[in-house]
Amino acid sequence: MTEPLSHTLSKAERLSGKTGISTLLKKGRYGNDTCLRFCYAACGTAPSNRILISVPKKLFKRAVKRNVLKRRIRESYRLLKHRLSGEGVDIMFIYNSQEILPFSEIYEAMGRILESISSDVNR
Repeated sequence: MTEPLSHTLSKAERLSGKTGISTLLKKGRYGNDTCLRFCYAACGTAPSNRILISVPKKLFKRAVKRNVLKRRIRESYRLLKHRLSGEGVDIMFIYNSQEILPFSEIYEAMGRILESISSDVNR
């Protein structure tokens, strides 16, 4: 019998701390999609995949708009995280569009990003 997909995003799945973030920025590989820029690195020590989401204050001055975008990115990752087949990948998502895009566009971009990361990590 197969286990049902877990559509949660626990504290263990969030990247935090200076050492983890600086390691990701030093050793990570970068990529771009329509509205998201991403950086990822395989991290063998982590038991699960971890993410970090950033929406620059330079693009959106109001915290409400930044929080809406972070929520949309987090939700799209949560629904698509099963596409990452490898364990122990740290990923940073940076929103880089000048406008607030609808959830459907962010969801599609997230799907493309996770497929490309999964294919690259499993090589």
